[in-house]
Amino acid sequence: MHLSDKKPVPAIHDRSFPGFVTANANVYDICFCCHLGAGRNSLWRKRIYRLLYSKSGQSWSAPVPSQKAANDRKQPVRRMRANMEMNTYVGGLPILPPSGMVSRAYTAENPNGAPGGGGAANGGRKGSPAIVPFTDGQTVTLAEIEGAGCIRHIWITTPPGNPLHDRSLILRCYWDGQELPAVECPLGDFFGIAHGRRRPYASALTAMPEGRGLDCYFTMPFRTHARITLENDSGSDVSHLFYQVDATLGDPLEDETGCFHAQFRRQNPTAKKQDFVLLDGVTGRGRFLGCMIGVRTLDDHWWGEGEMKFYLDGDTDLPTICGTGAEDYAGSAWGLGVHHTPYHGCTLYEQNRLHGMKSDKDALISFYRWHVLDPVYFHRELRVELQQMGGAFVSEAKQAIDAEEMELTAPLTPGQEFTLFERQDDVCSTVFWYQTLPSPEFPELPDREARSSGLELRSTEREV
Repeated sequence: MHLSDKKPVPAIHDRSFPGFVTANANVYDICFCCHLGAGRNSLWRKRIYRLLYSKSGQSWSAPVPSQKAANDRKQPVRRMRANMEMNTYVGGLPILPPSGMVSRAYTAENPNGAPGGGGAANGGRKGSPAIVPFTDGQTVTLAEIEGAGCIRHIWITTPPGNPLHDRSLILRCYWDGQELPAVECPLGDFFGIAHGRRRPYASALTAMPEGRGLDCYFTMPFRTHARITLENDSGSDVSHLFYQVDATLGDPLEDETGCFHAQFRRQNPTAKKQDFVLLDGVTGRGRFLGCMIGVRTLDDHWWGEGEMKFYLDGDTDLPTICGTGAEDYAGSAWGLGVHHTPYHGCTLYEQNRLHGMKSDKDALISFYRWHVLDPVYFHRELRVELQQMGGAFVSEAKQAIDAEEMELTAPLTPGQEFTLFERQDDVCSTVFWYQTLPSPEFPELPDREARSSGLELRSTEREV
């Protein structure tokens, strides 16, 4: 029997916790192939590199696990081999559709994603491309889908320049008939930038082309049902809401597939000597995919010395994974400036010029980190925290130190040039992760005032 005559097997991207082969970057395929294992001299390894060569136009190699690792995973490797023989993959997805798998798009003009139902208004002459207006207090269903499938891409835009809209349009996603949302997040924060600002950037999973369009490429699998809504809780109408939700239906998902989750939090101000909690109360098996962190500084010294901490599977006083500082977690070092790469970046670092060009007081910072190639797995539970700590050169902070206005983490020693100190800031976060259902019950979303206070456009600020 030819392989093409065999019963289709699940695509490689649909194994448990599929969020790491979502976009069109070749490294995702490398990550997944190496994760399952391939013999160092095996034909399978050669096929992997041949596939990568055909997609990237250049030949290169990467280390792969030992043959023993491959033998330990014989069944998944066999299934991947069969898939590769049957098809060629681009961006982790097959070029030719598996049997029963179809593509659909959900828009204002075709809200049900009906086949042959797009662009029907005004005789097919772009009669209804947006919700006009999106009124205060209104909740719209962006997509509601029965059966199994995956959300592949979401694009949304509203008129830019209103931070209160981007912080108070609330995106929610519900999977497989759950009453509680697995995603609950302000629109702008979900798409990668805090404080209701929009700036041009692109990462592996989120982007804001020209600072106007909002894109994400998270894989969001569901087995029986999906519903995505957007609520206008801004206190004013939005003149236009354009959107498109792209999905595949009929995906051959496994029995225990990790579902996508996202949660927003804000603490204004944080408490001294207490870590800011990005995520807690998560139980089950899953994977931390990444986060976006926003900081509005309340002090005019460097804010980013706090360590990022991951408490895994029973950790109590100390975490299993602990970083070295906020700017280090964002992939940079010795401070932080605007940059963006596939897996980490700082999309916003704007000082309030009313406090002077050298002051960090009331600065707006937003940075992100994706754990695509460096997964953070958990088997029972997960808690994520960011330490609240700053740093300053002793010579620059001498007046505050002498006046005991700065609480140092340790006494100064003779000749010491740089010191750490406890601090409080206005910190927010959006965390993205996969886990088995049921979803945890989220903390209550901050109300409009708590979400949006201090984020109005400034007289010195030029918005996109």
